[in-house]
Amino acid sequence: MNKNDFQKVSLKKGEMNVYDFGGIRLHAYKTNDFIDDEVFVVEKNGKAVVIESPCFFDNNKELAEYLKDLEVEGILVSYHGAGATFLSDVPKYATQNSVDYSLNSGGKSLIDNFTVAFGEVFDNSVHRVTNIIGEGKITIGGIDFIIKQTAEAFDVEIPEINAVYTHMLGHDCHSIVGGAGHADAIINQLNEYIDKGYGLILTSHYTPEDLKDTQTKIEYLENLKLIAGRCGSVEEFKTEIQKEYPNYSGGNYLDMTAGFFFE
Repeated sequence: MNKNDFQKVSLKKGEMNVYDFGGIRLHAYKTNDFIDDEVFVVEKNGKAVVIESPCFFDNNKELAEYLKDLEVEGILVSYHGAGATFLSDVPKYATQNSVDYSLNSGGKSLIDNFTVAFGEVFDNSVHRVTNIIGEGKITIGGIDFIIKQTAEAFDVEIPEINAVYTHMLGHDCHSIVGGAGHADAIINQLNEYIDKGYGLILTSHYTPEDLKDTQTKIEYLENLKLIAGRCGSVEEFKTEIQKEYPNYSGGNYLDMTAGFFFE
């Protein structure tokens, strides 16, 4: 599937890009919120499974309205635990480490920070997970998913559409990289995607991407390590990265990355 081969549906705030695979469709919801969230809906035979959740009240209502004619069988809540007013009566699926991430760890810190930054428009309530899942195959609404646990939460493979969901990629934007070791782990993961030949890479903060974008990201991460190795401070590192990648978005993520490389 070509990442640009979709039907665009304009909504009041966000937009929906619909990929048609024949018997199954992927709805990629671009929220246009303050943190560029992306939410994915896999639809088959009138039933749907949502991957991640919006976390701003207006997006919650907009996406719920869009889904009103589908039978939503479940939500896979991985890296984004906030937004619990969204389809609150639908079963929520997550690994135990993902639950811990949202309630007690790095995910909780992000939710707390976003609450301060965005105030009452941000839905900081955390989804109550009804179904704890492990690694391997799970079928929801007649759709197969393969769960792979990560350090923080879990990734999701969708075999029927040859796609995988992970937290971040973004071939022309900065990402949160927690040091050289984390960069190497991401590179290994992205090389696995190339080896498996996924058609689409789905992420929480970017429209669907492909393997060419994956290779671009690998080269960025390798260069990130090289630049960090020759810099002596946060500011020098950020200046060099911005000089090398002047058109990249995600400056806030670069700030966080610089902090990790030069703690």
